[in-house]
Parts: sequence; C-alpha cells; structure tokens
Amino acid sequence: MNKRELGHSGLMVSEIGLGCMSLPTNQHEAKLIVDAAIEQGITYFDTADLYDKGENEVVVGHALKGKRQDIILASKVGNKWKEDGSGWTWDSSKSYITSQIKESLSRLQTDYLDLYQLHGGTMEDDLEEAVDVFESLKKEGLIRAYGISSIRPNVIDRFLRDGNASSVMMQYSMLDRRPEEWFEMIGSHGASVVTRGSLAKGLLTQDALKRAEKSDGYGEYSKEALIDTLSQLTQSTQNLHSSALAFVLQHDKVSAILAGASSANQLEETMKAYHQPISSEQLAHLKQYLRADMYTDHRL
Repeated sequence: MNKRELGHSGLMVSEIGLGCMSLPTNQHEAKLIVDAAIEQGITYFDTADLYDKGENEVVVGHALKGKRQDIILASKVGNKWKEDGSGWTWDSSKSYITSQIKESLSRLQTDYLDLYQLHGGTMEDDLEEAVDVFESLKKEGLIRAYGISSIRPNVIDRFLRDGNASSVMMQYSMLDRRPEEWFEMIGSHGASVVTRGSLAKGLLTQDALKRAEKSDGYGEYSKEALIDTLSQLTQSTQNLHSSALAFVLQHDKVSAILAGASSANQLEETMKAYHQPISSEQLAHLKQYLRADMYTDHRL
C-alpha cells in the first residue's frame, strides 16, 4: 500500500483508508473487517462522534485495541445529538469541541487523535474560534493535526486561511468532479484532500449498470444520462472499480480515498481494484465521458 502525506502534517496515510461509518455495530463483526483492512495494508481509519450516536467510535476503539501505534486514527466533531435522539444540531463552539474530544478519546480508548475534523460548517460560524480550539488541542497533545469535512468552497477557504489545517474531506468521484476546481486553492494553504463517495454508492464498481437501473440518477446525472455514461465507461475499461480509484488518486492534492466496507469481502474487492494498474492514457480516455460540473452554491 502506497502512502501519502496529509497536507504538511508529517502524517503519512495509506492511499486507501477505511471509512468506518458503514461498519457493523456488532463488535466481533466489525473487528473482522478492521483486521482485514490492516492485513491489506490500510493504516488510516476515519470515524465520527455522529455515527451511531457515538457507538461507531466505541466499535472502532475496540477493533483497534493493541494496534494504536500502527495506525492513523481520525474522528470528527460539530454535530450534536438532540436529547431525544430524533436528530442533531450544529455546534462548532470552543466549549463543545473541548468537551467532545474527551468523549471521543474515551470511546476510542486512546490518548490522542492523529486527525480531528470539523464535521461541516457555515459562513455564519465563528470559524476563528473553532480553529483556535483545534490549535489548543494540538498544543495539549490531544490531536496531531486537524481539518474540515465540507463541500462549501467559501467555508473551506476561510477555515484554511485562519489556521494550519492539514486536510479537507470532500465527496469526489468520476461522477462528481465539482471539487477539482478547488484543489489548487486547498493545496496553496498547505492542506490536502481526503475523498469520500469515490465509488458513488457502488455505481463505479462492476455492478454499475445494475445499480444505475435501480437508481433515480446521481448528482447532476439523470437516470438516462447515468446509464448512458456508465455504459460508455464499462465498455472503455476492463475494470471500472479500478479506474474509479485511479481517477481520484491521479491528483497530487489527494492524500487518500476513504472507502467504506460492511464486510471483509467488500473490502477485499476494493483492495483488488486498487492494486490493478490503470494508465494515465486510459484515464484521459475515460474523462471524455464525464461531466465537469462545478459547485453552484457557497462559492468564493
């Protein structure tokens, strides 16, 4: 497994990381997947206090027990569950982040996080305060680096300008190329991109057309346009799954892809695809079939 630096943090992350949101709540089943990931060379694991109302962090902490020194562990903060569990509100205040890091560390059974991320954000937030608390947590040794998970360019730019963030998590794939416009801006601030949704809910795997037939489209693609695009892609590459991963990783501003897995078999399929070489010429050929959309809202 190749590794890349997370921004200028000095942290080296595996090019494929495990997005832990889809892990089973059963600790034994989850541990099987995490163990399989580590055997495949994955060293980067990402969770959030939002997932399963904190239980996902508990599951991840249990699965990684005894392996902490060998992995890069990330979590997120900012979404506050309502007392009745009916949903959540947004809180990026210093007091909330300061209290929640302690809760996350306890659930994850660790003394520190390698990466702590603001799990959203708006221009109405006091982002300077949020950055300040992340910087304080670094000085205390509770986190090694911090970042933001957002698809809002204006929020991302402001967050990066106000501090020394190392990463921006964004949805990015062959079927959602909106982030490309902002890669240079992110890199200019010393940060790098971590992608999610890079297989577009399984539409960029060997089951592409089956999934497309059952869908209502994807992003800016209508169902008809989606089926047409995926038909062209599958006819132009021997392994769409491999091409989808390679398409994302061809960008030097991207540090890692977070891939979800609800079973060890699903993870194995992703790793097989990752190890299948795809040439830059092949990727350039496939690009002609793809939309080049841009964000219409939250622009700089």
